[in-house]
Amino acid sequence: MPTDVNGGLATFSDQLILATVLLYVFAMIGYALDLGFGRSSRKTGTTGAAVPSLAASGTAARAKVAAGGAVQTLDRPAGASGGEDTGAGPEGSEAGRRTPAWAAHAATVAVALSWLGWAANLGAIATRGLAVGRWPWGNMYEFVVAICFAAVTAFLVMQARLPVRFLGAFVSLAAALGLGFAVRYLHVQAGPVVPALNSYWIAIHVTAAICASGLFILAGVAGVLYLARGEGPSRLPGRAELDRVAHRAIVIAFPIWTFAVIAGALWADKAWGRYWGWDPKEVWSFIAWIAYAAYLHARATAGWRGRAAVIIQLVAFGCLLFNLIGVNIFLSGLHSYAQVP
Repeated sequence: MPTDVNGGLATFSDQLILATVLLYVFAMIGYALDLGFGRSSRKTGTTGAAVPSLAASGTAARAKVAAGGAVQTLDRPAGASGGEDTGAGPEGSEAGRRTPAWAAHAATVAVALSWLGWAANLGAIATRGLAVGRWPWGNMYEFVVAICFAAVTAFLVMQARLPVRFLGAFVSLAAALGLGFAVRYLHVQAGPVVPALNSYWIAIHVTAAICASGLFILAGVAGVLYLARGEGPSRLPGRAELDRVAHRAIVIAFPIWTFAVIAGALWADKAWGRYWGWDPKEVWSFIAWIAYAAYLHARATAGWRGRAAVIIQLVAFGCLLFNLIGVNIFLSGLHSYAQVP
């Protein structure tokens, strides 16, 4: 380890990453238990409005069941099971079965573990940066750690505003696998970076790329769930809800990614004397931008929804992942300073 590195802080950062992986895994288990056995944390507005108005007579009750089934097919609550009316009963429990007592607390525990993992992840990033006296995303290991943090942050922020708790198990799993991959295959000792990265632009360009990537991962998870979810009863929300979640995340992420690409060009001009040189990293950043632009354009102008739009989104997500990881591992260029072991 270089002499100008605080070895104690660097070691503590590595230990925090291991703790983060464990916390994310336990959070994933909690979310999975809540998704599989817990009851719905919300009711759709249509379903909720139907309860008092359709419960007066037998005919209305039958209409309520039919309407409830239609609503759940289009926009099923996170905890609802197939064909069952989560609004039935005084406590909104599922018809015909009782929610286990322990399952009622699974979501609370999972959210708490997510925040603890988030704090440990942040602590690992901060201590790594303090140990080396620079922005802590100068190599692939640090970059992947920061992207996992961004993905969990995007989920927690969105969960505070929207009923997307159903994504918790999958985002936590993705973050745990990403960190495990970073520790196992990408880890390098804390140390200085190449001169090209000793610039304030790393705080602008790379930070923007990390924030956008976290949101794109959230959208990618929703897109995969969309394709995996069948048309029948499911504990997952309806496909329309999954499509909306992915779209909202991309609408936020796309301008941030656009800014990251522009900032990268400005940094390239300062570092290498040109804005664009068709370096593999530059090319794949632009390809990912084009793919996400195509997705947004198709939805806005052609009115594409559903499976076709999700497929475009996942193609764009694949381009993004290759740009973030594959380019640094398999291709060489001016950005080949990822220090992959």
